[in-house]
Amino acid sequence: MSTIEKVLSSEVNLVQFDNPKLIATKPIPTFSTQTKQEKYCMESNVNLMDSGDYVDEAKQHNCTDVLNSILPPKEWEMDGKIFSQQISIQPATKKDVKNLVEKFDTYLKEYKAKEVGICPIKQEIYSQCFNEVIRQVTLNCTERGYMLIRIRDELKMTIDGYKEVYESALAHGIRKLLQREHKRSELSKSANYLKSDNKRLETELMEITLMTEKIDRDTADERKALVKRLTEELNGLKEANQLVKVSTVEPRLSEPPLYEPSIFRTIISVSERSVIRT
Repeated sequence: MSTIEKVLSSEVNLVQFDNPKLIATKPIPTFSTQTKQEKYCMESNVNLMDSGDYVDEAKQHNCTDVLNSILPPKEWEMDGKIFSQQISIQPATKKDVKNLVEKFDTYLKEYKAKEVGICPIKQEIYSQCFNEVIRQVTLNCTERGYMLIRIRDELKMTIDGYKEVYESALAHGIRKLLQREHKRSELSKSANYLKSDNKRLETELMEITLMTEKIDRDTADERKALVKRLTEELNGLKEANQLVKVSTVEPRLSEPPLYEPSIFRTIISVSERSVIRT
C-alpha cells in the first residue's frame, strides 16, 4: 500500500463500522503456513476465503465471516487499553445509500482526484466505496457478497500485476534514458574535440595557402626575371651573329683585310655583357 493510500485510508472512511469495543487482553499472535495468495491478501488488508466453489463456501461461513473478509477488524491501543472495531452488520437504508453517494462525490472533489488517467486517490476512494457496496449486498445475500469479494480480490491482483509490468517498463526506460544521456555526453565531447581539431587544421591550411601563394609569386617574379635576362642574351647573341655574318660577307665583296679589329672588339664586348648578366 502506497503512502497516499495509507493517508487516505486513515482520513477517508466510506465503510460503516460498529462502535469501538474494549478488549481486556492483547491477542496472542499465531504463526501458520501461508500460501502466496493468502500472503498477498494479508498485505493488501484483505482476508481471503478458502478456494473452491464459492456458493458452497459461502454457505459454510456465516455473514459475520464474510463481512470480516471485506475488511479485517481495526485494532489500536490507547492509554494502555486495546480497542477493536468491526465492520457494521446493520443493513443499509436509502438514507445511508444517499449519504454514501454524497460523501463519495465530496471526497473526490476535496482530494482533487483526476477524472482521467491513473490516480491513486481516486483508486482508494473507489475501493472504499466498493467495499461498502459489498457490505450492503452481503447483509442481503451472503453468497452475492462472497462472490463480489472474490471479484474484488482478482481485480486487485490483476491491477498489481499491471503495476509490476509498468514499473518494470519504467525502470527499463530510465536505464535506457541514462545510457542515452551518457552516450550523448560522450558524443558531445567527441564533437567538441573534432571541432577544435577542425579549427586547428583550417588555421594550418590558411598558413599553407598563404605560403604557397607567396612561393608562387616569388617563382613568377624569378621566372620573369630569367625570361627577361635570357631574352636579352638571345638578342645580344643575335646581334653578334648578325655582325659576324656581315663581317664575313663584306670582305668577299670588297676584299678588305683578312680581319677587321673593330668587328672583333664588338663581338667581344657583346659576349662580355652576356657573361656579366649571367
